[in-house]
Amino acid sequence: MSETDMPPSKDDGPPPAPGAKAGLGLALGGGVARGWAHIGAVRRLEELGVIPEILAGTSVGALVGGFWRAGRLDALEEWARSLSPTRMLSYVDVVLNGAGLMGGKRLEKTMLRYLPPTEIRDLPHKFVAVTAELATGHEVWLRDGDLAEAMQAAYALPGIFPPRAVDNRWLIDGALVNPVPVSACRATGARVVIAIGLHADAFNLGVAQRKARLGEMHPAVQDAKGGFAKLFTGTAQAPGVGSVMLASFNILMDRITRSRLAGEPPDVLITPHVGHISLLEFDKAEELIALGRKAVDDARPQIESALAYLG
Repeated sequence: MSETDMPPSKDDGPPPAPGAKAGLGLALGGGVARGWAHIGAVRRLEELGVIPEILAGTSVGALVGGFWRAGRLDALEEWARSLSPTRMLSYVDVVLNGAGLMGGKRLEKTMLRYLPPTEIRDLPHKFVAVTAELATGHEVWLRDGDLAEAMQAAYALPGIFPPRAVDNRWLIDGALVNPVPVSACRATGARVVIAIGLHADAFNLGVAQRKARLGEMHPAVQDAKGGFAKLFTGTAQAPGVGSVMLASFNILMDRITRSRLAGEPPDVLITPHVGHISLLEFDKAEELIALGRKAVDDARPQIESALAYLG
């Protein structure tokens, strides 16, 4: 598995495969459960004939982007749509004495069932999974090696999933350093970058209207038994540690996203309005996919204008 802290050369990798728009990059941001909106967004882009030569994804953006590049998006969407609060709990393998609350083995087993062994360099289009090195905080780009391993490193959210060991480095969720990886697209050769960010309305009025306070978690968590439920629901006096971690992550991603996009703006920024959906509502795939599609349609004039620059 290759990783780098420095931008790769712009002539790196094979030429774009048929159907890809030369010079076009797509950056898929992190957002935990809200990431299902990426499925609808890339579906709609594909319908419009907007296939990027370069795709960079961080966190759940790397998951959706990797499945799309591998031609397995149908399988991921089918699985996402099948999730219910009860089924979500079946993937929770609590490890209270490990490096994260969840071991991640059940999710890994499911991923490997839907995604056959795939090398990143064998994909028809360029793909970059953005991660961070735990020891240094350096941004790390995975551009070859096993696709499933790269995606798992990209969504290894600290405290929830354990870090992944790749080439003697412990890697964690890339959203902690680059929530919407526009820079990875540009450094890999993109002249025009479309970005899909999931934190534009992370603290909008819809959240207040739904009274999504720290202690009011997803029914799947509320229905859980024992200490795991208390980690998230907490008590009447204080929220649980899981609630605090997720709320803190939401704040962190909002602030880092604003900062990175200010310094590295994409040519087109697509922002599905998903802030009313909590970071744990993985069973909201149908709504999120529809919101992703709508966001692309809303941005069509900007997309068409940007693509005209590429000729």
